[in-house]
Formats: sequence, structure tokens, C-alpha cells
Amino acid sequence: MSGGQLKRVAAATLEIAYEESGPAEGAPVVLLHGFPDDVRCWDGVAPALAEAGHRVLVPYLRGYGPTRFLDPATPRSGEQAALGHDLLAFLDALGLQRAALAGYDWGGRAACIVAALWPERVRGLVSIGGYNIQDIARSGRPAEARQELRFWYQWYFNTERGRAGLAANRRELCRLLWELWSPNWRFDEATFARTAPSFDNPDFVDIVIHSYRHRYGAAPGDPALAAIEARLAAQPPIAVPTIVLHGAADGVDPAEGSARHARHFTGPYARRVVPVAGHFLPSETPGAVVEALREVVR
Repeated sequence: MSGGQLKRVAAATLEIAYEESGPAEGAPVVLLHGFPDDVRCWDGVAPALAEAGHRVLVPYLRGYGPTRFLDPATPRSGEQAALGHDLLAFLDALGLQRAALAGYDWGGRAACIVAALWPERVRGLVSIGGYNIQDIARSGRPAEARQELRFWYQWYFNTERGRAGLAANRRELCRLLWELWSPNWRFDEATFARTAPSFDNPDFVDIVIHSYRHRYGAAPGDPALAAIEARLAAQPPIAVPTIVLHGAADGVDPAEGSARHARHFTGPYARRVVPVAGHFLPSETPGAVVEALREVVR
């Protein structure tokens, strides 16, 4: 483990657990993990940024690790608006007026949402996988057959059998996704074991299932987040300085997909395909993330 000090902060509906490293007066960088993963994916990134003088903040997303809801009555929503709102609330709770953001998968979605809707809060963005804001209105359109195959787990989670399977076999299932999505990553058992306890969060199953149902219109959203979802439906552009990274061997979202995303970025923009790396790019090639972040925060 190369993480920083574990802290907690009340942020809107959550007590968000996060790791912090680097000088408190440093320019803040927030690193956001995806599904199924946790803060350990940034262990190769955070130390280099902290050593360069940045205040590095690595939160556990809702449903992962020690992060908890403050009110048992709050809907366990996994919708994209929830992820974006959580990140904005996290920045507010820590008094951060502007921060550089980096994220992939669910974390990349949160970062893209804040960069699009609240650009004044974002100094620069490293978005792994491209424009990660979901186009829910068009989610009923079928993809080509091979992509539908890659999304098998999403169809599984849209069944009650899938909910039961995730609850009963979460570690086996998540490990399988690691193998399928990053086929060139030869992680060992100890690496997976450091992250797997985060999937034991009591809200993990509910949030994951809701996420994969809401994006296809199969589950209602949290009414408190409806205004944000309405803004996201317009597929808002991202104007902050952005570097998109995409693993050449991504087994769930092939790299050619992000090549079509350039129209969503209206500010300074670059896209790089990282050789050999798969979906879990921060763990596989942390140096590419560090380099990109250094560029967007110059």
C-alpha cells in the first residue's frame, strides 16, 4: 500500500472516506476509482503527485470501502448524477474551490460531470476512457454484437439472478472482470486482496445494481438528483483542459470508442492510446496518468 492518511468528511448525503497525501497547501488533485475497484488503483500515481507538491485526495466512491450514507433512508442510487453530486459535495466539504481531476469508469464519469456542469471548480481533467457521461436517452439503441457481448455483466445485473449472484459471489465476479477487462495485466492475489474488502460495503450491491439498471431506464432515479440528470441529458460539453487516456487492450470499452468523443471537448484537448494497458489503466501504467496530470495542471 502506498496510500495516504485515511480521513473522513461529511459531504451532503455521505460520510466520504478518503486518503490524503502531500502538503496541505499544495494544489489539490482528486483521483477517482471505478467499478469494481477502490483507492488502491492510485497507489502508483498518488506518491509521485504528492512528491511534486500536490495535495492528493483519493476518495472511496459511494458503496465502496469505509464510505457510508449518513441517513438510512437515502436512496442507494448508483446513477451518474449521484456520482457527480458526490464529487461536488466532496470539494465543497473540503473547501476546495478548484482541483485537478482524474478518473476512470465510474470515477471518470464523476469527473466528467463536474467538469461539464461546474467547470469553474476544475483546473484540469484526465479522463480515462473518454467522455464518460452516459447518453441515457439513447441507451436503448443496440450496439454491435461484440460490444453487446462485452456488456454481458450489465444484462446479468438487470435480472434478479444477477443481483443474487453479485451478492453471493462478489469477489469471484469482480476478479473475473479484472481479468477480462485488462487481459495483459498480470496482477497477483495480494493485489486483488488489497481491494476486495471494499466490495463488502453494505451498500455495494444495491448501488451497483441500481447503476446498471438506471442507465438503461430500468430503474427510477433519485428525485433529489433529477435536475442534474436533466442537465446531463443534453450531453454537455467539457471546456476545461483535458487529456483523454485509453488503454489499447481495454476489454470492455475498446479504445476506438473514445476516438469518436472529441466533439464533446471544447477546450484544450488531447487523446492518447496507451499501449498494452487495459481498462484498469491507473494500476497498469500509472506513469501515463502522472504525466497527463502534470500537463493539465501546468
